[in-house]
Formats: sequence, structure tokens, C-alpha cells
Amino acid sequence: MTALLELRDKIKLIYVKNEMFIRPVIKFLMAFLVLIVINGQMGYMKKIDNIAIVLIAALMCSFLPSGCIILFAALFSILHMYAVSLEIALFGLIVYLVIFLLYFRFSPKDSLVVVLMPLLCFLKLPYVMPIAMGLLGTPASAVSVACGVIVYYLLAGIKGSVPAISAMNAGDATAKLRLVVDALLDNKAMLVMLIAFVITVIVVYMVRRMSIDYSWTIAMVAGAVLNLIILLVGDLIYETNISVVGAIFGNILALGIAKVIEFFRFCVDHSRTERVQFEDDEYYYYVKAVPKMTVSAPAKTVKKINQQRVPAGYSGKSSDSARSSKSTGSGKNGAGSRRSVTITDLDDEDEYEDDEELF
Repeated sequence: MTALLELRDKIKLIYVKNEMFIRPVIKFLMAFLVLIVINGQMGYMKKIDNIAIVLIAALMCSFLPSGCIILFAALFSILHMYAVSLEIALFGLIVYLVIFLLYFRFSPKDSLVVVLMPLLCFLKLPYVMPIAMGLLGTPASAVSVACGVIVYYLLAGIKGSVPAISAMNAGDATAKLRLVVDALLDNKAMLVMLIAFVITVIVVYMVRRMSIDYSWTIAMVAGAVLNLIILLVGDLIYETNISVVGAIFGNILALGIAKVIEFFRFCVDHSRTERVQFEDDEYYYYVKAVPKMTVSAPAKTVKKINQQRVPAGYSGKSSDSARSSKSTGSGKNGAGSRRSVTITDLDDEDEYEDDEELF
């Protein structure tokens, strides 16, 4: 455990020292992955389905604020919708505006969740986000998670409707729009996932805030179990055809990632918990103090090199002075200019004496 704590502190130290370089790299990789997935899942406009365009956009996102990743992702997806139909692009734009107003009103700090949630859904890892946001966010983070789920099913519904839309005439605008709207609103799988993820975020947040030992571990386990139960019950009621095996392994993976988050954010030693009671003129206070797991910095030994002057009347020879005279060339200047070098350890205060005359 000590080695892991030392590794954690080293990682944190490296990040703090090189934050101005690491953050742009992280934003670049995130933007690149998001845009690549959007082009891979849709890819209807060939002009932007180009690795050079993606690299340029990701490079711009690395130097701009994090919210620009959302703007580029929305722009790429709307352009792909426009390549399918103008009506579909307008509907997608309206949905994005509503989502923007929702998350900006309730959880503006969790804006990247709206992008990461669809990305994890496309990668078949959607169960990580609700547990992670329950540990790191607030109940308002459920709004951002829900918006991300809606974006995923919007893109998936458009992708599934493209063959039918392509077969329609250009004048069938109402039929095209109705097809996409029905694919989104009548999607029972989206409804079940929305309920499961919103409840999971709230429950994980409430449990990890409790004053109990191992609250974070209990919160993540309770969230994973509750999430799995709601998904299975929803599958039985609405026949959403959820993959039971995928849901089980996905929640297990979410637990593993949540433990990593806990190690970096909330690593405490419950065996040394203390309970303190005190009072003032108006209140009695009952405080529970749980110390964090830390590793003390290794003690450094400071050595001081002290040059010793040999008395003028001293004519003896010692191995120290002989070696010193050879190294400094004191043979040319006489015995009075000999130097004796001693190394003392400042940690051993009993043996150190600040005295220049040894003889």
C-alpha cells in the first residue's frame, strides 16, 4: 500500500508541475476521440469525414476552453444530419439547444459529461458515468448524464432511420421529421436507461455523503446493484432487449474505475478514526475525524564539508593531511598551508563540533 501511495503522490506532483502541458494534451485526445467516433458512427458528410479535419479541430480544442469540445461535437453531428436531410438537421439543432439550456441551468460545471456520456455509450461502457458522477458530482449531475443519454439515442435513432429517409422523396419533410421524432420519443430503452442512471447518480451521492465507514465503497456497490436491478426490471416490463451479460460486466468495470477514483480522491484510513466532542456558548459539537492515507517524505541527510586549518607549529604528518596536500598542491607552499578535510553528518548532533583545530 505504501508503494501505491508513493506512486499516487508522484503522479499528482508530476501533474501539478506540468499542468500547463498536460491539460492541452488531454483535451486534444478527448476531442480527437469524440470526433472520430462521431464520424465513424455517422459519416454522411464526406467533407468532414477526414482525418486531417479531425486533427485540426482537435488541435483547436486543445487551446480553447473545454466547452469548445461540445461545440465541435455538436457541429460535426449537425453537419452529418444535414447531409441526410435539412429537416433532420433542424430537429437535431433544436434538441441541442434544449439540452444546452438544461445543463447550463442545472450543472454547467459538468458540461463535458454531455459529450463523454454518448462516447461511452458508443463504446458499450455507459455504466461508468453515473457511478463516477455520483462520487465526484452533485445530484444536479444527473441532468448532464440524462442529457448525454438523450444525445446518444438521438444519434442512434437518426443512424437507424437513414435507410428509410433516403428512400423518401424530397417533399416528404413531415414524414422524415415524424420518423426521427418517433424513434426518439417512443424509445423504451432510452426511458429505462434515463431512469436507471438518474437514480444511480442520486443514490451514490447520498450514500457517499453519509458519516459511515467505507461510505464511498458502499455507495459505488449500491449504485452498481441498483443500476443493474432497474435495467433488468425495465427489460422485463418494456422488452428493451438489454444485454444482461454486458450489463453485469459493465457494472463490474464501473466498480473498478470507481475504486481508482476513490484512491485518488478519497483515500482515508478508517482504522484511525477519531470522534471529538466540544462545545461553545451556543452549541455542542460531535465531530468524526478520519485521517487521510499519506506517505511522509523521506528524511534527507545533509552533509557539510568543513575545511580544517593546521596550526603553524605542527610538523607531524597524517594520512588526511598527506592526501590533502597531494590534491591541493600544498607541497610548494610549506607545511603551514596544509588542509585537512573532514565530512560530518548534521543528523548526528552529538558527534558534530564546530571546532577548526583538531590537534
